[in-house]
Amino acid sequence: MSTDASTHFTHAITRRPAPSITAGLRAVDTGTPDLALMQAHHAAYITALRATGATVIELDALDAYPDSVFVEDTALCLPQGAVIMRPGAPSRLGEAAEMAPHLAALYADIRRIEGATSFIEGGDILVTGSEILVGRSARTNADGIAELTRLVASWGKPVREVHTPPGVLHFKTDCSLLDATTVLATPRLADSGCFDDYFVVHTAPGEDAAANAIRFNDVVIMAAGFPGTRAAVERAGYTVVEIGNSECAKLDGGMSCLSLRFTPAK
Repeated sequence: MSTDASTHFTHAITRRPAPSITAGLRAVDTGTPDLALMQAHHAAYITALRATGATVIELDALDAYPDSVFVEDTALCLPQGAVIMRPGAPSRLGEAAEMAPHLAALYADIRRIEGATSFIEGGDILVTGSEILVGRSARTNADGIAELTRLVASWGKPVREVHTPPGVLHFKTDCSLLDATTVLATPRLADSGCFDDYFVVHTAPGEDAAANAIRFNDVVIMAAGFPGTRAAVERAGYTVVEIGNSECAKLDGGMSCLSLRFTPAK
């Protein structure tokens, strides 16, 4: 296994779930999230991040933005700087603006997606050891990807446009990074060929929802309830920590959605 800046971080930013989360966006209505249970899962998630030695910043809930717990969609954080996203869901545009000052306190270089026709969300962006993969989706369009490509060009990380499977919300709904050259992915996404240059650990049959995990320092944080995929990840040599995700899953959310993970430039 290899380790680098794509999997090891000094900081994470999270945001507490707001009472308005019950009105959050969802592709399919599978029930109203239980706020108290979501808060308990969120607290366990923060504990898991902190246990790796990272500094975790907990932002206050934003009741005006029901989906604001899913902070990953608001920004792309790289060692050289941060890029403020322009979410494809109109109700979420204000979330990115709310995140900007918190990142400005940690980064000297803050860039922004500003094109009126550009839309891009962090859930569609997978940063590996060698490149930035960005999935076209209902929330991320060609203009957004093109603008991001221009903004990060001087940071030396190439951008490659790929495609999110039909009916899947975000690219990272179906994949996550295990180390700089290893990806956890659903068979339907891996079969597209987008990971031909990587070692791929496949999710177990019937466990596509396990694909959205995070490698955070020396552990892989996964949603609980997917024993086949957990076993596959552990067989590949990783230490797994499971977190309850039943309530976030009702809003199409997973492990990566709940944090921005980064090491700001010194």
